Amino acid sequence: MAEAANKEPVISMWSKEFTYDRWMKTKGIPIHTGYYIEDLRTVELEWWEERQCKAAFIQLLGQEGVTSARVTEIAPGKSLPPVKFALDELVYVCSGRGLTTVWAGEGKAKKSFEWQEHALYLVPRNHWHVFSNMQGDKPIRLFHYSYMPMAMSALPEPDMYFNNPYEPKNGASEGDFYSEAKMVQAKDADEGLGMRAFWYGNFFPDMRAWNKLDANERRGAGGKSVFIQFPNSELTAHMSVFAPKTYKKAHRHGPGRAIIIPAGEGYSIMWEEGKEKIVCPWHECSMVTPPNKWFHQHFNAGGDMARYLALHPPMQFHGHAEKVEDRAKDQIEYTQEDPYVREKFAEELGKRGIKSIMPDECYTNPGYEWSKAMGKQ
Repeated sequence: MAEAANKEPVISMWSKEFTYDRWMKTKGIPIHTGYYIEDLRTVELEWWEERQCKAAFIQLLGQEGVTSARVTEIAPGKSLPPVKFALDELVYVCSGRGLTTVWAGEGKAKKSFEWQEHALYLVPRNHWHVFSNMQGDKPIRLFHYSYMPMAMSALPEPDMYFNNPYEPKNGASEGDFYSEAKMVQAKDADEGLGMRAFWYGNFFPDMRAWNKLDANERRGAGGKSVFIQFPNSELTAHMSVFAPKTYKKAHRHGPGRAIIIPAGEGYSIMWEEGKEKIVCPWHECSMVTPPNKWFHQHFNAGGDMARYLALHPPMQFHGHAEKVEDRAKDQIEYTQEDPYVREKFAEELGKRGIKSIMPDECYTNPGYEWSKAMGKQ
């Protein structure tokens, strides 16, 4: 026993290097870190022999130990080898047009569906799947998101997650698993984070064009949002849309979100309370992840509507910003924001030869009604 106690433990107490981190390092492909990714369509990739494609892991500050993200590239006219993953995985199409085939196991029916860039869909847990590039002239890029870091902390056996012989009882090839999402009414005001409805399904064909939105007065700027629930999964998401030359209120919540930009041009400011502010510029296919309990604020500095798609961590990590009783400490009203925020926005718009349409009254009246204001624009 004494000899065993003197050996260095495989996993150190309080270590911030998780089993998932060590697993990533064995794959020999890039691991991109930092505060944001400027463009998922051009981020550096390297050959991943196991998956027969170019790929890279994305682990921004705020994801560590909670959520997994990676980018894969499929060569023109090629299909990746079949793989079976034990966890639910969201796929966002950064570029290109292709086909995904999903099946539950040997002898089970296969379900194939086509997708285009900016589609969002779920690959269900414990299903075999193949990604195919239907274009013969250029590669495509896919963004993948899951809760693998947490799963590996609880069960640190990588082989349990890939090509495991377990077969699910209900297969995704049954019924209309990949039909377009449907609207579901929230049961009460608290469900859906205050929204009156959310969208339920496994396939969203184009997040740039998705217009089934609901008013989201809480975050300001006259923005609208749609909340997304994937059937038989704890994976969730939401997308917000807001007008050019406006910006949302600063707020904070838990870690693990992956925010992808389907459309628009602007930037986000992120900061830990009382510390330096970090500016993260974005455009189509940029990615931002606000660190745990950091305030962050989104700015549309372009001439068109901006959209950001937030893929959520598990509910345990959502934080407190969405609770009504916590808004005072987890959301900063325009009347209380640092003057730097407004000055920076004017500066960024000035570079583009445009001016803010934020009403002066929103900076003096905490109860300003955005629905009326934006109707006049």
